[in-house]
Amino acid sequence: MQSGHGTLRGDVAVETFERLERLCVTPEANRILSAPPYPGIERIQAQFRGDAFELHRHDTYALGVTMRGVQTFRYRGEQRNSLPGRVIVLHPDELHDGGAATDDGLVYRMLYLEPSVLFQCLAAARIGLPFVDEPVIEDNRLAGLLLAALGELDRELDELFVDDFVSRLADGLVQHARLPQRPLGSIAWGQAKAARDYLEAHVTRDVRSQELERITGLDRFALARHFRAAFATSPHRFLLMRRLQQAKVMIGNGESIAEVAAATGFADQSHLTRHFKKAFGIAPGAWGSMVRGAGQRG
Repeated sequence: MQSGHGTLRGDVAVETFERLERLCVTPEANRILSAPPYPGIERIQAQFRGDAFELHRHDTYALGVTMRGVQTFRYRGEQRNSLPGRVIVLHPDELHDGGAATDDGLVYRMLYLEPSVLFQCLAAARIGLPFVDEPVIEDNRLAGLLLAALGELDRELDELFVDDFVSRLADGLVQHARLPQRPLGSIAWGQAKAARDYLEAHVTRDVRSQELERITGLDRFALARHFRAAFATSPHRFLLMRRLQQAKVMIGNGESIAEVAAATGFADQSHLTRHFKKAFGIAPGAWGSMVRGAGQRG
């Protein structure tokens, strides 16, 4: 595949990619532009030079399109590279880093999708979450679908759009899943969701296993299995990531890291910094600088 917008055909609107590509200026500074939030979905544009993110892992799917430059990252034991127009598919809890492979820098757009959103879409078909083992895909239809959600980052997503988007995205991921889809076993979705809601309601404090047992009626080990099946992560990591997501927003708004640590349930600034780097591959201060720098976007 050759780099550039000429690789996009068919279902990918070439003019849409060209328009977005023109907006993606050659990176002069490392910046991250965040879109308005939507439940279960986060959207960003990142631009940088060199190695921007250390090894880290999300509790979400990371789905995006390389817009400019050569995107390189380590994933599942191999070095991967993506050219403009190619789709990136990274799975929850999979270690990866990220950087620009050339001195020209890199621009990409990424959508972070909570597994529960995808799970609910696929549950009716009685199949579990798809695993796409190839993280760099040449698929014009899937690229076009992602660009439809990533095209206007200054606007909020519409609920009816999201319904259709997630449905079509699920179909696209299932199509690329190399392993046969396993039938979905009996998952205590109601209890898992109750545990998730409880964790979100008490995000800034430690939650005891007995509390979750009491509200779900499941013992802690059964709940851990059902929770992971539904959300592709453990209750402990889910709570930690919600704290870190809250911290990320506060840091982007200019609050001090020490104050953010205290407000989001971390022991101190170093405790927050350690977990932030593990989750996002970048120190909190560097993240804040990149996000606030994007506020100068023209």
